[in-house]
Amino acid sequence: MWDKIIPVLPEMKLALWQTFYMVTVSVILGVILGTLVGTLLYLTREGSLLKLPAFNLILNAFVNIFRSVPFLLLTIAIIPFTRLFVGTAIGTTAAIVPMTISCIPYFARLIESTFLEVNRGVIEAAESMGANRFQLVWKVLYSEARAGIANNITIVTVSFISYSTIVGIVGGGGIGDFAIRYGYNRYETEIMMITILIIIVIVQIVQSVGNLVVKKLDKRI
Repeated sequence: MWDKIIPVLPEMKLALWQTFYMVTVSVILGVILGTLVGTLLYLTREGSLLKLPAFNLILNAFVNIFRSVPFLLLTIAIIPFTRLFVGTAIGTTAAIVPMTISCIPYFARLIESTFLEVNRGVIEAAESMGANRFQLVWKVLYSEARAGIANNITIVTVSFISYSTIVGIVGGGGIGDFAIRYGYNRYETEIMMITILIIIVIVQIVQSVGNLVVKKLDKRI
């Protein structure tokens, strides 16, 4: 088995780096922008702080549209935009564009759901003590939801490790693309199994670290 794996170790290391690069950048951008969108979804809903139902309806529609498009089709459909944005539609950097666009509405919904679980009484208490809207969001809403936000980041990261295996169609590379090219296409079952094992280990590490962070942040534990 090792006789088959050792010759492709350089390619495997490159694939792991490509996966790390794609997932890290897309998740960071997706979390930042998705948090903004999710916060707006929560604040503008009926009965919330801003009460802008028309804006909320439009924003909801955009989030639902992008969440409805399967990732593979989205990657293909936005190739012209990807080429315009990064100068090419092929490669690891190009793959970050559809991954980020897919991550934003996904994370926004998770954030909105997490905020809805925050005790409304805590927000009202802070409001009655004279907290302005920025303080209500930053010091109360985000603070109360921090464990849930950390859990959401873990969920998204694990999901997008899987998504990164699909972007081989635009030459994105990554560990999933490596498994297909060097394992499946060459009928090398051992390489395929080792690659799957590596992905499982990575996911387990990410999930374990995420669980520890959530435990640290959750005041109920």
